[in-house]
Amino acid sequence: MLDNALAESFFATLKRELFEGRPLSPRANTRTAIFEWIEGWYNIRRLHSSLGYRSPTEYETALAA
Repeated sequence: MLDNALAESFFATLKRELFEGRPLSPRANTRTAIFEWIEGWYNIRRLHSSLGYRSPTEYETALAA
């Protein structure tokens, strides 16, 4: 059986940080909110253990220096 821990962790974080305590809105609004969360925060500012607990932006800046 395959391990889905990475996907489960991602979706748990998404639910906790984006939707906790807020009602779900119509599908189009929800899709836009998820896209903005992933592209505007999760991929850019979230700290990654594989990058030495730095954000991708900080890691790339350090590599360029």
